[in-house]
Amino acid sequence: MQSWQLPENIADILPSAARQVESAREKLLALFRVHGYELVSPPLLEYSTSLLTRIDEGLSLKTIRIVDQLSGRQLGLRADITPQVARIDAHLLSANSGINRLCYAGSVVHARPDGFLSTREPLQIGAELYGYAGIEADIELIDLMLKSLTTFNINTPTLSLGHIGIFNTLALAAQLNTQQATTLLQQMQNKDRQAIAEYVRHWQLEPLWATAFTILPTLYGPKEVLQLALKQLPDLPAIKDAIQQLQQICTYFSEHDIFIDLSELQVDTYHTGLLFAAYSNEWPAALARGGRYDGLGQYFGRSRPASGFSFDLRDFIKHLTPVEKPQGIKVSIHDVAKARKEIEQLRLGGECVIIDYTPEHQNHKGCNRQLVWHEQQWQIIPLSQ
Repeated sequence: MQSWQLPENIADILPSAARQVESAREKLLALFRVHGYELVSPPLLEYSTSLLTRIDEGLSLKTIRIVDQLSGRQLGLRADITPQVARIDAHLLSANSGINRLCYAGSVVHARPDGFLSTREPLQIGAELYGYAGIEADIELIDLMLKSLTTFNINTPTLSLGHIGIFNTLALAAQLNTQQATTLLQQMQNKDRQAIAEYVRHWQLEPLWATAFTILPTLYGPKEVLQLALKQLPDLPAIKDAIQQLQQICTYFSEHDIFIDLSELQVDTYHTGLLFAAYSNEWPAALARGGRYDGLGQYFGRSRPASGFSFDLRDFIKHLTPVEKPQGIKVSIHDVAKARKEIEQLRLGGECVIIDYTPEHQNHKGCNRQLVWHEQQWQIIPLSQ
């Protein structure tokens, strides 16, 4: 193998794309900041148990593990920043019993890619709100997610809504064990109604619950699906509350295209309620995803209501606005010692000053001006291209 080769699904970001990514990152963090979200930067490496690998099978499979040579304990490279931010809220910011709005932007590492063309090193950026259980917090985050997408000139995405609480309520009422619930959840994601019917028949579930599970994957489409769900699903308070939340979201974002899918349950184990995502015809997968994950902080000592969203900034590289490289000021190597003070003053003022080590070659790459000694003073003159 050549020494310059990278692992599969791992890639460099070259200068022009790196400028685009950094510019987009700055705009997004500025957007989060004016909405009250404070930046946190968790470490790339933690003890694997702190990364929730023990409670989330999907997250566990994504996590790359190594042995810490100092402690002998198992470390993990984070595969998701959200659990780390939940730890920060629960432990390091525990003095604040009110609302915490936190945001982040950093790389995560996956043992396996999510898809054939997916990177194993997503640049995850997102926002989380802790300490408020009301639907208003979810509305705030959905609004912020949609505003974030305008950074990539995506102004009319489709908002997809679901609710894991409906499935969880049915599973609890039907007294499914953990393995049965996991099996049905997988089939829900595949919308395999026949397989679901076979499973509930094999488990000899009561007709009420068996029917509900087979109906659930058919409840998708425009927002009118919610009225159909109220008629066809069991009359349980938790299901009514979930549908009411979805109706409130539809009302608030009525100007957007909205798609309801009550079996769109592709979530991490820690999600507990409302699920939302943004889609566009130009993308094969979700642009951004989010949802409610109340109680996640209990694993770190403080259970709190929580909701948030995130996306992979690398997914948007080909769609980012070009950022031109700023043109610099060239100074000959022969003049550097004498012009040191002027060079530093220019750099302090934000100018890019590049030392030309081969002035005899007349290489002007990256520069449109030159610092020269002229008429008893240092002057900046244009370069003829």
